[in-house]
Amino acid sequence: MIDKIAGELSKAGRVLFVTGAGISADSGLPTYRGVGGLYNDGETEDGLAIEDALSGECLAARPEITWKYLAQIERNCHGVGPNAAHRAIALLESRCEVVVLTQNIDGLHLRAGSSEVIEIHGTLEERYCAHCGAQADPGDRAVPPRCARCGEIVRPRVVLFGEMLPGAALERLYRELERGFDMLFVVGTTAVFPYIAEPVMRAVRAGVPTVEINPARTRLSDVVRHYLPERAAVALPEIVRLAREPKAGRGV
Repeated sequence: MIDKIAGELSKAGRVLFVTGAGISADSGLPTYRGVGGLYNDGETEDGLAIEDALSGECLAARPEITWKYLAQIERNCHGVGPNAAHRAIALLESRCEVVVLTQNIDGLHLRAGSSEVIEIHGTLEERYCAHCGAQADPGDRAVPPRCARCGEIVRPRVVLFGEMLPGAALERLYRELERGFDMLFVVGTTAVFPYIAEPVMRAVRAGVPTVEINPARTRLSDVVRHYLPERAAVALPEIVRLAREPKAGRGV
């Protein structure tokens, strides 16, 4: 199957990768609930569901609670780097146009060298003050951190539970979808959000080759053309290597 997928990829001029927490698993980040992670179903030690603790409403009313868990997530992300899957996607840019739509807030696609990344849920790499608009130091370890200009509590540039998706990211996504793609990969995500599943379903309806890479089956596994039950860091480097070789098309 890897040969066949690589053969199709070798013919593609424009490729979309839709990625979730599973692609970062081999960097040491768990496939977790919450804003980028760490939590399974159930309550936090503060007696709140993680979705409530990491919500825009909680940040406004009890910022010390929200920032307690944001700080845990940031510590978990600190020091990890891109893995072979992130690097393979970036390497593919040497032979075709690549766009990445990611749910992840860890910044690993950009650090791996991908140039066209839509971070639909934002990034932990940036903080700002919602009160005065000033940029804030992402390295501030205070809980909660405060704005150096006005003293109000700052926030990371991420989408918390109950908040709207960033309009600019959505607009960019739909512009890219209108241009179309020759192939689509969905990697390490259960695609439960409509805006994540929609690009996949669009590609399926248009007859575009679609590939899911995920150790566990999802609701997309029976819909895509190829389902590969493998870790991204194992499968993607081999697929990209074969696709970049002159004879990769033999697999089709």
